[in-house]
Amino acid sequence: MHEQTLAIHAGYNKDVQGTMAVPIYQSTAYEFRDTDYAADLFALKEIGNIYTRLMNPTTDVFEKRFAALEGGAAAVGTASGMAAIFYAIANVAECGDNIVVAKQVYGGTTTLTGHTLKRFGIEARYFDVKNPLQLEALIDDKTKIILFESITNPSIDVADLEVIATIANKHNILTCVDNTVATPILCKPLDHGCDLTVHSASKYTTGQGLAIGGIIVERKNLIEKVKGNPRYYHFNEPDESYHGLIYSNLELPIFTLRVRLALLRDLGAAPSPFNSWLYIQGLETLPLRMKQHSTSALAIAQFLEKHPKVKKVNYPGLQSDPNYVVGRKYLKGGHSGLLSFEVEDLKSAKRVADSTEIFSLVVNIGDSKSIITHPASTTHQQLSKQELMDAGVPEGLIRLSIGLEDTQDLINDLAKALG
Repeated sequence: MHEQTLAIHAGYNKDVQGTMAVPIYQSTAYEFRDTDYAADLFALKEIGNIYTRLMNPTTDVFEKRFAALEGGAAAVGTASGMAAIFYAIANVAECGDNIVVAKQVYGGTTTLTGHTLKRFGIEARYFDVKNPLQLEALIDDKTKIILFESITNPSIDVADLEVIATIANKHNILTCVDNTVATPILCKPLDHGCDLTVHSASKYTTGQGLAIGGIIVERKNLIEKVKGNPRYYHFNEPDESYHGLIYSNLELPIFTLRVRLALLRDLGAAPSPFNSWLYIQGLETLPLRMKQHSTSALAIAQFLEKHPKVKKVNYPGLQSDPNYVVGRKYLKGGHSGLLSFEVEDLKSAKRVADSTEIFSLVVNIGDSKSIITHPASTTHQQLSKQELMDAGVPEGLIRLSIGLEDTQDLINDLAKALG
């Protein structure tokens, strides 16, 4: 089936009541038929609902639908996008290991990987996503995952997925792509050799800023990369916390399964059924919305590019943008609704951000309502000046998340704010 059909139907076989809308199964726990059935569920001899921290029928539809859109084998929902990133890392790395992360990532990802995980004994090494060949010098036998964004936030660079995947495969290392900005409608990293994607479902998935959530998707046949791989010994040895289970012996998508059975079990950052239901509603219109977000963003980028008070515009849909060629390779049907531009200095950037009327000053993206953000003083405030420059976030940078309002109204609002 095509994307627009999958977005509406994938993962849901109508329940016994025949409901057209996916029901909200607002329940903490589930009754077992008998003790033998309960034991079989816990032993993975049968698959079914145990406890909503681990699985829920509404969340199950969300996970299956999202995996179908990404072209993946399976997915697991989390309580936030940051939880999805943390679980993707924690599922493979431990004290003494290292991970390799793009410098150009969301500020929260930088602080998670560079500061919080450091206290867990996990070292983060950083590479320039515009120069992926740097990876070779950073990888060693303790490297467990390479993390980067398909479209970076807020520098708006496009990663060369195949080059990064080729280097990772050479060393038998997993790749994880934060595909939040592109969404599976515009970019499918798993089709280009990457192993995992993570998303903040709080953004384009819900589409109206209604709920916080995340998701991890694994590619088909990922087990082939993990089985017998000494980097991931814990998938190949008995897990004493789960009856000696050896994940690589299972004929199941094992990465997301281990997130579910170990990390959701022990750390508990699971999505609520109601939030999962909201994401399902958002997915139904995601293909249509991404087209409109992209169309409006391109028109606004073209307007800004010609404005005398704008020093630079970052948007891969512009032919003048250094990411235009790689964007044409990996982004299909549009370039998303996120763009950024530079004005003269910090004072000018704050004046513009404070002067818009339709654009709301908010630290979010992917909303139906247009948003303006000054990253250096908000989402990336925790970063040092050098980290800001490495992330492509000068003080005069303004980030725009283009919503679904009339495009000309948005252009008029920016024209007035720029003066």
